[in-house]
Amino acid sequence: MMMMQFNLLVLASCLATSLAWTSSKVHVSRVSATTLFQSSTADVSVHPAVGQVVSVECRLQPVGDFVPEPLIDGVVLHEEDPAQNLVFVLGRGNYLPGLHDTILSMKIGEQINDAMLDAGWGEVNQNLIATASFADSGVSKEQIKIGSQLQLANGMTCVVTAVTDKDFTIDANPPMAGAVYKASIKLLGVEDGPVISKYSDELKSSSRYQAFTCALGCFWGGELFFMRQPGVVGTSVGYTQGSVNDPTYQQVCSGSTGHTEALVVTYDPDIISYDKLCHLAMDRLGENKYLLNQVGNDRGTQYRHGIYYHTPEQKEVAKAVVASFGEDCKTECLPADEFYYAEDYHQQYLLKGGQSARKKDSTVIRCYG
Repeated sequence: MMMMQFNLLVLASCLATSLAWTSSKVHVSRVSATTLFQSSTADVSVHPAVGQVVSVECRLQPVGDFVPEPLIDGVVLHEEDPAQNLVFVLGRGNYLPGLHDTILSMKIGEQINDAMLDAGWGEVNQNLIATASFADSGVSKEQIKIGSQLQLANGMTCVVTAVTDKDFTIDANPPMAGAVYKASIKLLGVEDGPVISKYSDELKSSSRYQAFTCALGCFWGGELFFMRQPGVVGTSVGYTQGSVNDPTYQQVCSGSTGHTEALVVTYDPDIISYDKLCHLAMDRLGENKYLLNQVGNDRGTQYRHGIYYHTPEQKEVAKAVVASFGEDCKTECLPADEFYYAEDYHQQYLLKGGQSARKKDSTVIRCYG
């Protein structure tokens, strides 16, 4: 498909509003993870809270002409298809923002039928549709056809939807903007999420779920990789092992804060073990595990790789796994430091971009393009 770069300021100003899959209700500020994920024992008489682990019976059916390739579990394409049981950390991405929003208002045992949920790409934003003249854009009519995909100078992509002798119209909305699912949801259970904090010899948690923290270079691909693993019920990307409180992405990229791009995984140890997660992380690194401060083409201390253990039990396992790759292995194995959540637009970035997060999906993960 044709890909061309040009400058169009009217769309550049709309970049912030083009980020789909952002919930208008479920929002957690970029703060230390220690103050989150700590919740009281679940009470069937109250609504669940962000950070708790919910179990739901869920059926999401596309409405109208919206027939996508399912990117998440719980989607059915035929009336006779049964509902699926999903387990996930509330307010921590995956599935649909509207699903999280709806569950926040429910109580255990409650069922909602035929709710209309945004498919995750938001409403059609008219500000992301613009008409440009051939003279102003610097491209010729011969280069532009309906359906052509263009890349703007600000990094956004758009599709040509109309062409005349003098101008053309482009649309930077996500292809499935405005699409909805008909949802049937039953809240089966609510459990405490784990405490995600610095390493401690005496870390106490009421949750049966545990946290795994690692750094695998650019955190987008690593997060999607773990979202696909059975037993993983939540993922978030952020920054850790640095010296500055609540750093921004720009500060981390400068290399001045000492942080590395990392991800924290909430998992069910009855389904997947900490040892298995460590091995998956090292397998994901491949030969990059022998490179210092580098994963692929990403170089710098912010891309150093590591496994950061939270408890003495995790320490023993993590050190054994990393050591098994020999003295040339450059992967850090250190006590977990404070974890700071990255900006909203980084969370579940590749899922938002249209790549599957379904469990056991083996599709190649594309970090760029």
